[in-house]
Amino acid sequence: MEIKRSGSQPSGKGPAEYFTGTVRIDPLMAPPGPARVRGNSVTFEPGARTAWHTHPLGQTLIVMAGCGRVQLWGEPIQEIRPGDVVWIPPGEKHWHGAAPKTAMTHFAIQEELEGKAVDWMEHVSEEQYGAS
Repeated sequence: MEIKRSGSQPSGKGPAEYFTGTVRIDPLMAPPGPARVRGNSVTFEPGARTAWHTHPLGQTLIVMAGCGRVQLWGEPIQEIRPGDVVWIPPGEKHWHGAAPKTAMTHFAIQEELEGKAVDWMEHVSEEQYGAS
């Protein structure tokens, strides 16, 4: 058994290569193999968001605070709020982040396939983000 004590894992900044705006990533879980699940608490300041990306085995988002947005490629933007649980199927191109005027925190949980949990793509444009 391993217990990760609160505050024992440092927060990180969402890299500009994969995020727009100010994003804080707090690691939650990354157990050793053969486990494949990985999880982080991610806080997006207003207007901040991920780039477009996919996950080989899908992703679950659990919204903890604030108001956010999520969008699958070719579909309308969806608003997400605390208590919402979002399942994104494997290989679905998508993005997620905060609403324009409100921060949002979610837990992001995904599994690795052959050592990879995410495939990053292009940034979400201002036009794409502003669409409703």
